[in-house]
Amino acid sequence: MQTSPHQPTPPSPPAPPDPPEAARMSGALVFVLVVVAAHALGTAFGGWAVLEENQNKQEHGQELLLPMGMAWFVALCCWGLAALQVVCVALARKRRPWVRVVLIVCLGLAALSTGAGFLGSLAAGMPDLAVFVIACVDVAAVWLVSGEAARRYFSVRGHQATGSSWTP
Repeated sequence: MQTSPHQPTPPSPPAPPDPPEAARMSGALVFVLVVVAAHALGTAFGGWAVLEENQNKQEHGQELLLPMGMAWFVALCCWGLAALQVVCVALARKRRPWVRVVLIVCLGLAALSTGAGFLGSLAAGMPDLAVFVIACVDVAAVWLVSGEAARRYFSVRGHQATGSSWTP
């Protein structure tokens, strides 16, 4: 049977929607991750420095900064915190929401401690400009990671943003 030219053709099925583009990490979040990586290095070095100074004082018969057990505890806490920060930096591309929370807490603690360090240098009568700058950078990093752009970035899982059908 032939179709007449006046007969309507059946509609074609709608085209599937394009997969959403992978959201790129903003430059501000990259800045935050660089700050966190720098803090991780400093924290790891700080743990080593406490042990090294304590052992140096012990070798020279001087009074220890901390009892040796406490120095090891402080060093292990520093190294654990540094490892957590490195894990957060590494997993930031996977867009896990808990990473943002950990970043906020770690950066908040860093901002508080550098702020206290600057106030301590003021109280001693020798204001330390470098500590003030680091405290300002820490506050800016907390503000950025607490903001709407970071919330949106970390609220969508990486595989959902790239259109992949695999789910863990």
